[in-house]
Amino acid sequence: MSTPVAPRARRGQVSRRRIPTRWVAVALAVAVLVAVGFSTRYRSVESITVSGPGPFDSAAYGARTYEAMVVPAIRRKAVELPVLVKAMTTDAEEAGRLYGVRQGDGPYTFAVKGTGTAGAVRSGLMPVTVPGLPSDTRVSLQVGPVINGTALRDAVGFITFGQFLSQAEYADAATALNDQVREKLLRHLDAPRLKGRKISFVGAFSFLTPSVVTITPVSIKEVS
Repeated sequence: MSTPVAPRARRGQVSRRRIPTRWVAVALAVAVLVAVGFSTRYRSVESITVSGPGPFDSAAYGARTYEAMVVPAIRRKAVELPVLVKAMTTDAEEAGRLYGVRQGDGPYTFAVKGTGTAGAVRSGLMPVTVPGLPSDTRVSLQVGPVINGTALRDAVGFITFGQFLSQAEYADAATALNDQVREKLLRHLDAPRLKGRKISFVGAFSFLTPSVVTITPVSIKEVS
């Protein structure tokens, strides 16, 4: 008696084979790793240093950064205001490249210093008449109580958006530095008393036009 022969598969017909379980497990693991890779946002060393693993504490950031890092950087980079204004009037773009810092597509921000005569404080601004400037250039120092803008954050050059997890944190960092100006400098300053007196100043401002210079100060001193 002959042994039965299994029927041959028809031409073009693929025989069904059972896929080993371990192959399925490997495929699933690879899929998970790929998904994690696409969904993970990697942070630089700088961002971890700034923001840390928990919620961003803007007050603590301002306290540890302002006096230790920001003020020294502003003092070191500060350009005499008449020199800067002359350069901006001649070629604003070139002046920005030489003396300023630009964050993305924003305006150039400059660290400056100067000496002049203080005027009467109005709406949180102290006008200063600085020798050597064009007659139509208005210079003002922000003396509070409200300090606006991001000049201190932007002028130093080492604080960048990539160090933070969101635009809100980046904005909060600028506000925290402004708060430090109020606490460390302006709280002890009798701004109205300086009217008509000669003062020196150091600070930063964001460029809008050479005729309007509104400075966030880190130093205001009466000059004897």
